[in-house]
Amino acid sequence: MLKIAVASEGSMVTGHFGHCENFNIYESEDNKITKISSVPNPGHRPGFLPNYLNDLNVNVIISGGMGGGAIDIFNEKGIEVVTGATGDAEQAAVNYLNGSLKSTGSVCHEHQHHGDC
Repeated sequence: MLKIAVASEGSMVTGHFGHCENFNIYESEDNKITKISSVPNPGHRPGFLPNYLNDLNVNVIISGGMGGGAIDIFNEKGIEVVTGATGDAEQAAVNYLNGSLKSTGSVCHEHQHHGDC
């Protein structure tokens, strides 16, 4: 089983991982989504969300953009990071499963604007 979390605003991929409204979680087997759930963002604190999602046994995180610190923690935990996604969250998960969603490597470097990323 693969568990994909999409940082979202409702049903749409968010541009800013840490300040998303919710995480849509898609569980899949044989490249097909078998279960969909959503959890609210429990709050943005440095280093917290990657550990939170790791505790949910997430294998992949999809977002529009993400700060480098979060990416480093996900990488340490063996969670694949896909950035640069847009549009419908479920479609992003489907695109990931069928191999058509590629990470742009979009990293938010503007941490003087730390309220945005």
